[in-house]
Amino acid sequence: MNNSKYLKIKPNSISGNAFNMIGEEWFLITAGPIDSFNTMTAAWGSFGVLWHRPVVTCFVRPTRHTYNFMERNEYFTLCFFEDKYRDILNFCGSRSGRDTNKMIETGLIPLLTENENVFFEQARLVIECKKQYFHDLDPEIFLDERIHKDYPAKDYHRMYVGEIIDCFVKK
Repeated sequence: MNNSKYLKIKPNSISGNAFNMIGEEWFLITAGPIDSFNTMTAAWGSFGVLWHRPVVTCFVRPTRHTYNFMERNEYFTLCFFEDKYRDILNFCGSRSGRDTNKMIETGLIPLLTENENVFFEQARLVIECKKQYFHDLDPEIFLDERIHKDYPAKDYHRMYVGEIIDCFVKK
């Protein structure tokens, strides 16, 4: 990344509690090249190790505009923000990029990684990922009946596993 505001770190140097970062603070999933990308707020996912690699999992419903961008592109980014940007996360989670220019409406400033993947200048942590696997959640094999309440429209998520190829923290 040719950006002096960020420091490259190893995935095992990410600081913070993953449960808070994902479930409480939320993050943006972004996919697509600079001339055609979309971003959405997410609050479901995980960090871990799979296939001897550092990975993230994230979940996108097929009804979300970002789903098409995730499908068409090999890479995606996850951006985590300071609490002062909570309004941006609320906006990006409640508006569709189909009919809203989220950059204009929120003031998010898109930048590019060395691999030309979009992230946002306001992010405190950027995780750049290469898709390794996906799987559509299957309600037939939910083991806990309570899970069904999260899908009243039966729009079951697609899970993406992405290998973490780079991490950056704001200096």
